[in-house]
Amino acid sequence: MEKEITRRNALGKIATTFAVAAVAPGAFAQTKKDTRNTVSDLTDPRTKYPKPPFKKQFQPFPGLAGKMTPIPDHGEESYIGSGRLKGRKALITGGDSGIGRAAAIAYAREGADVAINYLPEEEPDAVQVIELIKKAGRKAIAIPGDLRDEKFCNILVSQAVQQLGGLDILVNNAGHQKTHASILDISTEEFERTMKTNIYAPFWIIKAALPHLKPGSCIIGLSSVQAYDPSAELYDYAQTKAATTSYVKSLAKQLGPKGIRVNGVAPGPVWTALEISGGQTQENIEKFGGDTPLGRPGQPAELASIFVQLADNDASFASGQIYGSAGGSGQP
Repeated sequence: MEKEITRRNALGKIATTFAVAAVAPGAFAQTKKDTRNTVSDLTDPRTKYPKPPFKKQFQPFPGLAGKMTPIPDHGEESYIGSGRLKGRKALITGGDSGIGRAAAIAYAREGADVAINYLPEEEPDAVQVIELIKKAGRKAIAIPGDLRDEKFCNILVSQAVQQLGGLDILVNNAGHQKTHASILDISTEEFERTMKTNIYAPFWIIKAALPHLKPGSCIIGLSSVQAYDPSAELYDYAQTKAATTSYVKSLAKQLGPKGIRVNGVAPGPVWTALEISGGQTQENIEKFGGDTPLGRPGQPAELASIFVQLADNDASFASGQIYGSAGGSGQP
């Protein structure tokens, strides 16, 4: 009897191992140990990632994450999936670096096929993301192009739907941010670029995507603490984030009766290429994130789980919400 029980336990452990492998393709390819079934040590959030002072650095817009010092953590070595989004089909704008890249990696490791959009100049970063998605065993689609063009936004959605075989997760993450000491320094052309990238593009993309979204699908917009506590030097950018917060809440009411959820994420200071390519002054880069209660900026990887949760069926009653991640500051 004892031998039979031992054999049964052994077979059970083997079956569990194969079950985990089936729902987490690529998980065992990660360099970090899978600790889901072990006791997790506490991690001090103050010292988990680099804190200021940072090296002053500037890159021409749009900037590349791979050339930053230090290089941001998007979850390349740390995010381990568990099949929460198995079979889902996601389109992420600005998926080459920053928060969009972290979401793309997490979605793939949770079992979703992913299409990313990015500017042609961001190809070096995008290539890395595509490789990571494929390594997770999922379909990876790269669609470069400028979201300021309505025609391209329609093409983007059409290609994503065609190549993914459908669409049920839309993440409007791409954004444009430039720091200006005065409103007098902002040209009409610069103002228009921010508005078209941050407000017009999500409008065009959502309109094109809606006919393809079935009940259970979700839309996620990228807001910011700038929507609630705008910086003096981000006059135009802050307006677009307030608008994002508003469209999330409005669209959630409009699409809720159709079974489509709409939510937003509002980050605080996060270490991305957006900041070092004109989004912050060099003085601010040096002390970036130091004024948060945790004393450092966030890393894109720290927001990945929020995007997973908002896309998961488990969040079926979450709609019209803005989820903050700002290191102890900002709202909500």
